[in-house]
Amino acid sequence: MSSSDFAETAWGIAGSGRHFLWVLRPGLVPDGGAGEPPPLPDGFDAAAGGRCVVVRWAPQEEVLAHAAVGAFWTHCGWNSTVEAACVGVPMLCSSCFGNQMGNARYVVDVWRNSLMLAGGKIERGKVAAAVVAVMGEGADELRRRAMELKSVGTAPCYTRILHSRTQTEEQDDEQHTR
Repeated sequence: MSSSDFAETAWGIAGSGRHFLWVLRPGLVPDGGAGEPPPLPDGFDAAAGGRCVVVRWAPQEEVLAHAAVGAFWTHCGWNSTVEAACVGVPMLCSSCFGNQMGNARYVVDVWRNSLMLAGGKIERGKVAAAVVAVMGEGADELRRRAMELKSVGTAPCYTRILHSRTQTEEQDDEQHTR
């Protein structure tokens, strides 16, 4: 992410008026300094008005499963996409390269539980509008679809895992009783 894209993202998120957790990994901005997350723009804390928590790392699956999470801004790598879908969280998609573009199109157009950040240059106004769109009152259908996918997607997965584990345990038990 370029320094200007980072700044526009920061101002857009702050301007959305929504509460947020932002994980800023070291190296996110190539010219941001080795081993350190990029510095937030001057005045960001005041603009965010106490609605933000910025960290270097967070356990993504645990965060996504938390009831307070209203949406997930993702690059749409498959693992992140599946983790969000399995817990019923709508996504704001901002893909960069590789399979991310196809994944983003799929969750937006087929699953219909996500929105795409408007293409082209990252601008604070577009970012703020996208965050509001994915988390606001008009996002009821996205949330409904996300929860529907959660209910049909995770139950069969967990059932297969439990069934598989049960069969393995039964086989072990049989071997031990012989």
